[in-house]
Amino acid sequence: MPDKIRPSEVSEVLLQQLKGINTSIQFDEVGAVLQVSDGVARIYGLLHAEANELLEFENGVMGVVMNLEEDNVGAVLLGATDLIKEGMIVKRTGRIASIRVSENMLGRVIDPLGVPLDGRGTVGGELFEMPLERKAPGVIYRQPVSEPLQTGIKAIDAMIPIGRGQRELIIGDRQTGKTAIALDTILNQKDQNVVCIYVAIGQKASSVAQLVQALQAHDALRYTIVLCAAASDSAPLQYIAPYAGCAMGEYFMHQGRDVLIVYDDLSKHAVAYRALSLLLKRSPGREAYPGDVFYLHSRLLERAAHLADHLGGGSMTALPIVETQAGDVSAYIPTNIISITDGQIFLESSLFFAGQRPAVNVGLSVSRVGGAAQTKAMKKAAGAIRLELAQYREMEVFMQFSSDLDDATRRQLAYGQGLMQLLRQEQSHPYSQHAQVLLLVSALGHVFLPVPPAQVRSTAQKLLAALEQQLSALCSRIDTTGQLTDGDCAQILDAAKRFIAQQLNPDGEH
Repeated sequence: MPDKIRPSEVSEVLLQQLKGINTSIQFDEVGAVLQVSDGVARIYGLLHAEANELLEFENGVMGVVMNLEEDNVGAVLLGATDLIKEGMIVKRTGRIASIRVSENMLGRVIDPLGVPLDGRGTVGGELFEMPLERKAPGVIYRQPVSEPLQTGIKAIDAMIPIGRGQRELIIGDRQTGKTAIALDTILNQKDQNVVCIYVAIGQKASSVAQLVQALQAHDALRYTIVLCAAASDSAPLQYIAPYAGCAMGEYFMHQGRDVLIVYDDLSKHAVAYRALSLLLKRSPGREAYPGDVFYLHSRLLERAAHLADHLGGGSMTALPIVETQAGDVSAYIPTNIISITDGQIFLESSLFFAGQRPAVNVGLSVSRVGGAAQTKAMKKAAGAIRLELAQYREMEVFMQFSSDLDDATRRQLAYGQGLMQLLRQEQSHPYSQHAQVLLLVSALGHVFLPVPPAQVRSTAQKLLAALEQQLSALCSRIDTTGQLTDGDCAQILDAAKRFIAQQLNPDGEH
């Protein structure tokens, strides 16, 4: 008679046999393309799609969800529109739009999807996924902007200082030197342990290639990432480009490093977003821009920050660039971005064509961080230069209506003209901190007053070379400590006056 079957043994055997079998079933939510045109697709069937989610089309092209409507989803395509056809199957990925970042991206030219454009192969190393859109750090996660990020441009470092974690707008008409200021600032970060990211939005590919060549020529590409969404690229790529650049900057910032990011330029970014919004049938507002165009840039620029020490103390400094039409800073997009940023550097066409380069209008330019973003040496050296230039500009206006001037007025005008000449600077030649301090102390000490204004620049270069040689210990101390005493100023002025006297009277007694 067979043994009685025990239920417990049967269940054990069945459990052993079932072990290792994957019983979970994965369901991919799929939809179909209803309509496609100009980089935008309408998709039916993705009931649970989320805003900013990545979608994958059956041919491998990716898209990003932007509109969530009652019966369909509006998505922008991150690839060629002609590859997408009506009826194509679309699948949700469950991933938010993101870019993969690596340390090896330094020195590379990439597109907003992280694909290299420089023909040097794929980006190696460990890649980290960084979301394109991210909540900006709150007040308790930040610290005040107090460390300078020097541009190497005398007019800016002396009067419109930029601090690490600041957002400083560069604004002006086309061809007034906006990109040149950003490029000089990048060049000045050499050996400063600052990661630089240049985001080109809607620029000509040839212009970006020239900028890359300039970076290579000055050995600045090794600490720079160039992210390019050229004018020939689609509007969706131009739209995500600054967010991709910002995500890369955040990767380095959260490592405790300092980052400088240039958005060149946000007026073209707004135009790309307007094109997408109109294609997605969003309501147009002023100048046909959608109602959330302010939020478009505020959620980008608010991510620039100087993080608190318990988060590593890293910083991201943003230099957005905006193009004006005929100097109209009261236009829609410029006023929006002025209200988001911590100050602006206004470049004026009339100054540029008069030969004053960089063409910084000191009256309309401002840094809301101010002296907090200067070293003590620079603050002491710059002194009242803003006030001196304001007085000169006011006097210059009256001079046009009068030919008979007294000696005091003539001296004041000559002094102002000398200051303006001193603030002129060649492109791609940023000045070190000690060089700016030496020249500013000399100029504000009226050392250049006997020199004809036309000769101030050439005399200043000779003076700088002589002072760097005579006061080498003082120069290195200024660069390392950022300090300047009254005794140092007296020493600089004494050496400068002797040099100028010798230049003006080479055969006289010294």
